[in-house]
Amino acid sequence: MIVFVRYNLGPGVAVELQEESSVAELKEMVGTQQGVQPERLRVLFAGRELQSCSTLQGCDLPEQSTVHVVLPSPASSSSQLLLLQERLSRGREQEQDSLTRLDLSSSRLLSTSSGLAVVLEDGQTDGGATEMEEAQQPAAPRGVRSCSTFFVYCKSCRSINPGKLRVRCRGCRQTTLTLSRGPSCWDDVLLPARIHGVCQSEGCHSNEAEFYMKCASHPTSEEDSSVALDLLMTNTRDVPCIACTDVMEVVLVFQCSERHVVCLDCFRGYSQTRLNERQFVYDQDIGYSLPCAAGCDNSLIKEVHHFRVLGEDQYERYLRYGAEECVLALGGLLCPSPGCGAGLLPPDGSRRVECDRRLGCGFVFCRQCREADHQGECAAARDPPTGAASSGFVVEAAASLRGRWDQASLLCIKESTKPCPQCSIPVERNGGCMHMHCPRCGADWCWLCGVAWNRDCMGNHWFG
Repeated sequence: MIVFVRYNLGPGVAVELQEESSVAELKEMVGTQQGVQPERLRVLFAGRELQSCSTLQGCDLPEQSTVHVVLPSPASSSSQLLLLQERLSRGREQEQDSLTRLDLSSSRLLSTSSGLAVVLEDGQTDGGATEMEEAQQPAAPRGVRSCSTFFVYCKSCRSINPGKLRVRCRGCRQTTLTLSRGPSCWDDVLLPARIHGVCQSEGCHSNEAEFYMKCASHPTSEEDSSVALDLLMTNTRDVPCIACTDVMEVVLVFQCSERHVVCLDCFRGYSQTRLNERQFVYDQDIGYSLPCAAGCDNSLIKEVHHFRVLGEDQYERYLRYGAEECVLALGGLLCPSPGCGAGLLPPDGSRRVECDRRLGCGFVFCRQCREADHQGECAAARDPPTGAASSGFVVEAAASLRGRWDQASLLCIKESTKPCPQCSIPVERNGGCMHMHCPRCGADWCWLCGVAWNRDCMGNHWFG
């Protein structure tokens, strides 16, 4: 395999190695070339330091990846020592999961007021404890396959492809940052300053992590980045599409309260139908978007690059549609000549309108009836477009009930958790006594009574 090695932020040098090669062998090779003791070198990739005993294959290092080999300064070594002590004090001796193995799909739930996800299941606090636990991590929902899946719109490929998550220092924008913890939800990835670490670049004092996405379908440079499509995911739970009821490998999961699932073919048909009917919904922060295909409230798609599923030609038409709607909102009109449709802002009160030849076709028409310019009364005004409900894309009620991503897990949460009486987060009782300890606020309370733990609880129903 070919790996690009950058020593102390120098230029990337292509090195051919075996997948079975160890990180120690890579250090030995670089140390020999640079005249440095190999044990002093550190190999960094995707926000973590690679251990000498690990193999390149075991580190999830894709072909033609770029790794940083750094010779830490005394100052950075001290900072890393403090970071290690912080991890140990939190009881996090184990190395964080690789960014290539993360599955953030469970965190993409009902949106908050900021328009991003909140953590309801498998979410972690800064201390690394899951909010839905007492002392042990809850088991993954039955039938859920653990996998690493991201999807992006690649500007180079001009298509939707599998993606890979990467991290860099927000200050110097170098990929030499080692993370204090890995991301546990999409908020950690999309919102700034959620996760910190230690930058190994000489002279950089920033500690903020900046996550970004890259296309996994072809080798990319460090400058290449793609748009994260956080609603697309692998259908690990085999949920049927709410439209065609088929179980497809890749689906879009709407960010509505029901978490409805739609396959990409049906989402394309849904978007195409709404575009033909000019029924996209305008939001001042998002632009023109669509809600859940089942009609759920507060479910607008917030990243409009998801509509790249339409293909290049139809996506360009979607962009023109947005521009046309803006013209109409300003009191303008569109040229009625077939194949033109240029946006025009004619003077008020003028019935004769001429399409600007710099923008359109030069057609001269009547403002009232949209026919060619004429004298006298209009023969018949054209019927304005109606807002009739669509008949081209229908979601049946039974299919809508079956096609919900989180139904099984939400039922499990309801049955196996109770809200903390002090801070109201769901806490799971995973066997043992009735004495509960909230991982967020630290409150001690009784599972049966739902009140602060006291002598009566201790004596009467410690064990139920």
